[in-house]
Amino acid sequence: MSSRNLWHLWRVRAGTALLAVLAGIGAFADPGPAVADSPPEGRRTVTFHGYRIAVPADWQVVDLAENPRACLRFDRPTVYVGEPADRNDCPARVVGRTAGIVVEPLTARSAGRASAATARTARGRATAPAAASSNDTIQIAVEDAGVLVTAAHAPGTEALVRDVLASAELTAGAERTELPRAAQRSDAAPLAAAGPQPGSYLGKGFDACTAPSQAAMDAWQTSSPYSAVGVYISGSFRGCAQPNLTASWVTAQTANGWRLIPIDVGRQAPCTSYSLKMSADPATARSQGVTAAAGAITAASNLGIPAGSAIYSDIEAYTSTASCKAAVLSYLSGWTERLHSSGYLSGFYSSAASGIRDAAGEYDNSAYTRVDHLFYAWWNGAADTDTGTYVPASQWSDHQRIHQYVGEVTESYGGYSINIDRDYLDVGTGTTPPTPTCTGANLDFTAYTTVQSGSTGGLVKAAQCLLKAAGHDPGTPDGVFGPDTTTAARNFQTGTGLTADGAVGPRTWTALLSRGSTPTIQSGSTGEAVTRLQRALTAALGRTVAIDGVFGSGTAQAVRDYQSSRGLGADGIVGPATWDALQSGK
Repeated sequence: MSSRNLWHLWRVRAGTALLAVLAGIGAFADPGPAVADSPPEGRRTVTFHGYRIAVPADWQVVDLAENPRACLRFDRPTVYVGEPADRNDCPARVVGRTAGIVVEPLTARSAGRASAATARTARGRATAPAAASSNDTIQIAVEDAGVLVTAAHAPGTEALVRDVLASAELTAGAERTELPRAAQRSDAAPLAAAGPQPGSYLGKGFDACTAPSQAAMDAWQTSSPYSAVGVYISGSFRGCAQPNLTASWVTAQTANGWRLIPIDVGRQAPCTSYSLKMSADPATARSQGVTAAAGAITAASNLGIPAGSAIYSDIEAYTSTASCKAAVLSYLSGWTERLHSSGYLSGFYSSAASGIRDAAGEYDNSAYTRVDHLFYAWWNGAADTDTGTYVPASQWSDHQRIHQYVGEVTESYGGYSINIDRDYLDVGTGTTPPTPTCTGANLDFTAYTTVQSGSTGGLVKAAQCLLKAAGHDPGTPDGVFGPDTTTAARNFQTGTGLTADGAVGPRTWTALLSRGSTPTIQSGSTGEAVTRLQRALTAALGRTVAIDGVFGSGTAQAVRDYQSSRGLGADGIVGPATWDALQSGK
């Protein structure tokens, strides 16, 4: 729609709204985008359901009512308004992200995508300045306009996206719709997948840019040759929105027999032209891999994808050099170590001719931590897991391979067409990496005081052991806080998003002590997860919580106190949001 037509549409709708108010018949709810009469210079305003924002004039605006099959993609700056349809015309591969905003009606369906990170605006307001970014996405429920706003950004465009969100205002057409109570619970336990993913499976699968609708999945299950589906669950460089991907979607597909291939699209090789790249410095790249894995673990946990699952880091093709290879393999080392620390398997997707060949070339190099599974693109049309000359047959030979053998084809089953990449899987659960434990070091203290360079004693030894388990080696835990321990602490802090001062204080203790799997636990629970929780609460609250592995009344009260002080729903149940806060050192 041209700017002139949009202007005319706004004038007509504005006049209708005014007449409606004067006639006493209520506000007129504007169902589509409109350009206002006086936007800021270089901006234009877009209005939907009485929610109005000012976006850069060169952004595209897509009305989903007029373009119901539009692909919600974020590799070009776009505002989408309306309810995403069950079907879309997304290409199989959209890599890269600039910025994008989806404004959709607040319904039972859209509320299913709300999470613990979803902010809600106050009465009479259209902005939520304190809204957090989770996995490079900011989500706000604007109840006074009845819309859910999802804003995607890259690291370099977050400020721009926040500026757009800060421009939001309510118009006369706004009508209140409350976010359903179930979606507001800050610590709701997600539904669970039917076991680790993709688990043990031999056969065909496919991957698509956006998770297909339930109807499409049901139709393909009946008619297609596929029983596995790749889904992009996390990463700062995902190109497509995921309007269907929720914990209930994951539960439904796995209950129906589908195997999931969880994929993260994050930083790319430094020798490419992509806008989001890992550092060419191996140490920094390794830390970036740790950070990426932490985000992927949170996303998997929120979706109900359990420990024991493999998560695949998508690093697109690159022209290899020695320095580029070192950066990629260092990034994957950090990625693998962080996944292992929470009991997940690590996977690596890339071109067989670049990333995969580089990983194979350093298969036995102890300087790098080897990934568990390969997912390689070699579009030779052969539905098998042969790797030709790219990878020796002896490597990753124990049900550890996925072959993407055809790319970007459109197939239709049961009336549902999807553009896909074809995959062939030979995967097994393997040996789930155990959560590393610290042997020979006491971790139970009545207080976790700050230790730093020059400190000695049992607390230092505990910190060293926990840092080592987190993939940041301070050397042999000896109870002496020397330069290597300082470096390990700084690396851990950087990967966790804490101030990298090299000292182990309350926030670093909290993050270290809570590391591991994140099951939902509550009054009556027992075991290792409860013990970790009690240690972490002792550090976070600055008071002694009995460390006995039994979730009793004292632990429940400490959980409620912690949740209340961190702005979480104080229900005494430790689910994804509480674990995420603890493991972030909050």
